[in-house]
Amino acid sequence: MSIEQDVNETARRARVASHDLATASRAAKDTALAAMADALVANAARIIEANAGDIARAEAGGTPPNIIDRLRLDQARIEAMAQGLREVAGLADPVGEVIRGGNLANGLELRQVRVPFGVVGIIYEARPNVTADAAGICLKSGNAALLKGSNSALGSNTAIVDVLRGAIEAAGLPADALQLVPGDGHEGAKVLMRARGLVDVLIPRGGAGLIRSVVEESTVPVIETGVGNCHVYVDAGADLDKAAAIVLNSKTHRSSVCNAAESLLVHEDIADEFLPRIIEELHDAGVTIHGDARFCEYDHVVTANEADWDTEYLALDLAASVVSDLEAAIDHIRRHSSQHTDAIVSEDQAAVRRFVAAVDSAAVMVNASTRFTDGGEFGFGAEIGISTQKLHARGPMGLQEMTSTKYVVTGDGHIR
Repeated sequence: MSIEQDVNETARRARVASHDLATASRAAKDTALAAMADALVANAARIIEANAGDIARAEAGGTPPNIIDRLRLDQARIEAMAQGLREVAGLADPVGEVIRGGNLANGLELRQVRVPFGVVGIIYEARPNVTADAAGICLKSGNAALLKGSNSALGSNTAIVDVLRGAIEAAGLPADALQLVPGDGHEGAKVLMRARGLVDVLIPRGGAGLIRSVVEESTVPVIETGVGNCHVYVDAGADLDKAAAIVLNSKTHRSSVCNAAESLLVHEDIADEFLPRIIEELHDAGVTIHGDARFCEYDHVVTANEADWDTEYLALDLAASVVSDLEAAIDHIRRHSSQHTDAIVSEDQAAVRRFVAAVDSAAVMVNASTRFTDGGEFGFGAEIGISTQKLHARGPMGLQEMTSTKYVVTGDGHIR
């Protein structure tokens, strides 16, 4: 069987499974999610062993440490994956929710209700925890999931999916609700992108190259997730203790993820006081600062080039600039932000209101770390990804974002 036939047959099985999921009760789905969580913990040793093989291959291949961090699983991360599934089980079922409705003048009853997409394809890089997150959110929202992870995580993903499929089937739902896309190369992903009619929507989650490739090459509708060139702007009206804590947390809490800060902007009125402090604290935390001329007046700063303002480092690097005022900060963000998450630190409510209104990003933080842009932190349970587009879904994509709608019209012999 060719890879195209193999992928399409996998998608057909997913389509059949999606019919059962679409009509499954909340109780049935929540039971399956609990079983999936328990199975992850019970099989943690097996999953960690498979992950160790992926880590060894990545290290032998010279993979950067920040990517290896995204790839690595341990007991704590597996338990966090399981907890994410349990939290999804505790959320309201979006399927069947009435969004709007009422009685028309002609007596017809009109309701717009949430329904699953059907079959969701997800193409993602490196992070095997996404496998469990995607499986849980797709199942709870009534969708069958076709997962195509990167070759670097193939062993981990294979083990996780095998464990989760067994739990789903044991709970009375079809195992084919969750499948890995066949093939260990790019060809399987390319076939998935062209499986229009078998796959209802495709979601890429990863770096700029992956996302661009899926958006440009796919004939299946795509919900575009985005890279995270996230900014923290420290305004003239900032509490500098808060600002220092927010900058450090945004950059260093976990630098290899998309909601980590990659750029720092500081109002010139507080630069003399704030720069020596924040440069020293960032340096002590291991951060390399790529600074403009004003930042370069201090030690521990390297000169920024034009590319730095547009770089998603995913590492302990930070582009930094002093700006003349709030409007200059907004202009910089408009030119360089990926519209993922941008933050202002200020006690000046007029400045805050202007920033919130003018910065067009999926999430705007006020006196809070960029690291809060996350489905779990927002109370959505796990997330499929963070959408930076403006159609259908924007920001962390939880259960509601994984549904479409249909209209139900009820009459009493009405004819037109």
